[in-house]
Parts: sequence; structure tokens; C-alpha cells
Amino acid sequence: MASPHSTVIRNVRLPSVERNSETLAWDIACLDGRVQSVTSSGSCVHGDHQATLIDADGGVLIPSLCHSHIHLDKCFILGQCDPLITGSLSEALQVTNKAKAEFTKDLSNLYVRATRLIRESVESGVTAMRAFVEVDTTVEFACLDMGLQLANEWAEVCHIQIVAFAQEALHEFAASTEPGPNYNLLCNAVSRPGVSVVGSAPWVEPNRTHALKNVELILSLAEKHNLHADFHLDYNLDPDTSPMVWDVLQRMRQRPWCRSSGKRVTIGHATRLGLFSHEEWAELKHAMDMLPLEIVGLPQSDIYMMGRTDPSGKVSVPLAGRTLNAPQVYRDHGVRAALSVNNVENAFTPQGSLDPLTLASLGVALFQVGTELDWRVLLRSVSTTSKEAIGIMDERTHGGSAEQGDGLVPLVGDPADFVIVHGARGWQSVVLSPGFDRTTIYKGNVVARRRAQRWNANTGGEITD
Repeated sequence: MASPHSTVIRNVRLPSVERNSETLAWDIACLDGRVQSVTSSGSCVHGDHQATLIDADGGVLIPSLCHSHIHLDKCFILGQCDPLITGSLSEALQVTNKAKAEFTKDLSNLYVRATRLIRESVESGVTAMRAFVEVDTTVEFACLDMGLQLANEWAEVCHIQIVAFAQEALHEFAASTEPGPNYNLLCNAVSRPGVSVVGSAPWVEPNRTHALKNVELILSLAEKHNLHADFHLDYNLDPDTSPMVWDVLQRMRQRPWCRSSGKRVTIGHATRLGLFSHEEWAELKHAMDMLPLEIVGLPQSDIYMMGRTDPSGKVSVPLAGRTLNAPQVYRDHGVRAALSVNNVENAFTPQGSLDPLTLASLGVALFQVGTELDWRVLLRSVSTTSKEAIGIMDERTHGGSAEQGDGLVPLVGDPADFVIVHGARGWQSVVLSPGFDRTTIYKGNVVARRRAQRWNANTGGEITD
């Protein structure tokens, strides 16, 4: 039997809510991938001389980051797509489908692009991700095979949930009474070892009736194979369109599996929810307290795609209203919404970074939030709340003090999954201006380091701190 693995992370600062503690340094002792103690720096007495020592040198330690919604197969393909002319959603679908038709002809390209996404994500501090890979008549199982292979190869570095995802319609035609070949392929995919989630985009179906059937089919597959379910849903800003989240909840209530399995049903995008009234949010909050429904906003994609003009040439919704306002919905309605990257360098999201901390920083300006409580919500949205959304972390008790209840300060027994942001002046700067230099820790082990080399003509040489 292997001996327990111990690690001591020395001289870190924590995202405490107490102003006078910002300069305090702490030592975090970890045993077998969990926090064993949190003590003031220098007071940790560890009897295991074989312990791995990590000197953070005053860096800020936060929970590791999480991609609660990211596409593993469609990343970094902008250069493989036809030039964008309108930037519309329909154009993005068209050029992406054309590029996707070439995926099976160059599997090495598929693997290299996905590997880059995982590697750079881990280096930014990500230790968990829900990765969508498409299954349909165009790519069949090529993307799925690649995703399962990479999830296995990176298992000691990052937890990767593979989503067998139906981006295309499950029904071929508006007159179809039964699902077609895309559904048959998906049924095969979800039975494979290593698949954790089944997902779809019901809005691509020929009509709303088929979209509702799509939801039912996905929930049935999730229940049959004991998987999480994940929908790209309510991806519009049309006040005249009834949000489908209510239909999902209705079907969840009819399934005992939703209450007893420990699996989650997650909705990505959900831009339509931004038009909710206070009463609608209250109803949704009540439902989410009863059922395992999670919400993930995708700011980089949503802002880019939802900003199109209406027929009169006007933008119908202000910039901040085009994606879920995580601080506001938590502050006003008590609903925790995760934020995630979604796409990197493709027609749906040509801009932006794969670093989740840049989403938190973007949110400060986008949602015009200037309070530290809101900044903490943004930080949680890309770390602990994102992990809750994909079902790999239990919710903290939110009834106590902010420090003990929001999950940003490590407690004994927590998973030892962290990212140290070096050079940060305080935890606030991790949100406001996240630094490049980082150390990623997964299960108590250092799995990545990222450092920038700096030089300027005034000093005449490389700058070191």
C-alpha cells in the first residue's frame, strides 16, 4: 500500500474578507489530495520529512479554476473556416459545419488543437472542465474518441468530463415523428466508458415541438445511463419566446432520477433568462432549490452573438444584458450562475482568452460592479460555482460568514485544488487584473507553472522580482 502523499504550500495569501488580513501569510498542509490544516505562515509543523514543499512567495492562493462549458473539438479553427462576413449565428453555424466536415480527414489536427486547449487551460489554473465533443453523421465518433483519449491522458493533471454532444438536430425533418440517425449515434456514444454527460442544443430542431422532444430524449438517455445532462438552451433575447427552462424543469419533476441520482441538469447560454422579472427569478430560485438544475453563462460568446441588430437596425438589448449577469442574479435573487469560456478562436467566439479569470475581469466592467462582494461572486463563478455546475463539488453553506461560507478560503477537508497567482497585490487584483505568473495545484501536486519573461530597454536586461 502506497504511503500517504503530503504537501505543504508555504507563504500564501488568501482571499479573506478581513481587510487587516490582506498582508498575512499562511501555510496550507495537504494530505492525500485534501487540506489537512491552514495555519499562519511558519507555524506549520509537519512531521513528514518526505512532504513536498511549495513556496508561494506571497502569492495569492484561490480555488483552482473550472471550464464548466467548453468545446474541445471546435477550438482554434478560425483559420480553417471561411472568412466571416456578417458575424451572425447562422453564418457561424454554416462555416463551422463546413470546417467540421474536414475533421475526420485530419485526426492529428483535431488532437493537436484539443491538446493545446487543455495544456494552456491547466497552465492558467484550470483543474476541471466539462468538454463537449460532437457526435453526428458528419464526424460520427471521431471527436468522441479524441476526447476520451485526452481525458485519460490528462487524468492526473485535470479532471475532464466528456460530453457526448448533439449539436445537430436529433430529428431530420419537421415532419419526422421519430428521431433520426444523429440520435442513434448518440445512443451508441453515451454507452461508452468515460462519457460522463449527454447534451444537446434543442434550439436547432425544426420547430419547438421537436425541441421539446429533444429535451425528453436527452433526459431519458441521462437517466438510463446515469449521466449528467447538459443543454444549450434559451439562446435568444426574444421577449415573445417562452423560455424552455420551464419545460426542462417540468420534465425534471417527473423523474425521480433527478432527486436521487446526484446527477445535475445544466443549461448553458440561457441568455433569455436575462429578461426575467423578479417574480420569474423567484420562481426559478425555488425550483433550483428543489431540483439539481444549474446555469452557466458564456459571456465571450453571448456578447459577441447576441449583439445583432433588429429589423429596424437597432440593438434591442444593451451590452450587459446579452449574457447572464452573475453578480446581479446572486445579489438580487440568490441564484448562483457559473461563467465559462465556451469557445476559443472560432466563428462563435473569435475573440477572448481561454483563461477563466479574464471572464471575472470582464464582468467587472460589463456588469459595472465595484464592490468586493460582487467581485467575490465573479471569482466563484469561474471556480467553485463552475465546479458545482458540473457536479464535482458540493455547495458550501451560504448562511455563515462570507469567509466561511463562500468557498474561496480553504477549509480542512477541502480538495487541494488551487492556483497560486504570483505577484498579485491582493485577492482583489486576481479579479481586477489577473497576473500571468501562476502555479496550478491538483490533488496537492504541482501540475503546471507559468512564468513570463520580462525585459525593457531602460534596464537593459531581463527583469526579475
